[in-house]
Amino acid sequence: MLDTSLPPLSEPAAPVLAGTVLLHRGDAVDRIVHVMQGRVVLGVLADGHMAHQLGVVQGPCWLEAASGLLGLPHAVDAVAETEVHVQYVSVPDFVANVHSLPEASQNLLMDMARSQRQQSELAVSRVAKDADARCAEWLLRHAQPDELFGGLAVKLTERKRTIAAHLGIAPETFSRVLRHLRERQLISGGGRVLGLPNPQALRDLAGV
Repeated sequence: MLDTSLPPLSEPAAPVLAGTVLLHRGDAVDRIVHVMQGRVVLGVLADGHMAHQLGVVQGPCWLEAASGLLGLPHAVDAVAETEVHVQYVSVPDFVANVHSLPEASQNLLMDMARSQRQQSELAVSRVAKDADARCAEWLLRHAQPDELFGGLAVKLTERKRTIAAHLGIAPETFSRVLRHLRERQLISGGGRVLGLPNPQALRDLAGV
């Protein structure tokens, strides 16, 4: 387990009032927030309000530590539901603490961080994006260089019904979206391999 007494970036702050935004989705992670006491709502903010709630965590706990370990921006918004007491740890100090662990423990933590990040991205995608955007993001996430297409391509290693379930949409919707993307020349090919001739357009559609 990580030591929750890691040296703070600053002295433990005064209590944070309920309703305070602790993390903004999409912001770079410059420090890891450790909630020592209180409840925090995780989700997606819209117009200053938690439009989509994905979960509630109770201190003591770390907020979005996975994003800090992976060097990625915050995946969710976080708002104090009650008065909370927090401690801030710089990302370098946090990462150094992880690197001081045995290699097997480091590998386990990084695997858990990647899994948690994927789950958070999927949850946000389901509530904050329409079917077209979800599919575009999924295609980009699974894209690999492909000589045949002279760029990026996605190999469909699972049945379309299974992929649709991962995206939280009906199989018919997934097929319809792929047809629309092909009509817009955002994907090419067929069968089990789809080319991505215009990755930037897919990024614009996915909002990433």
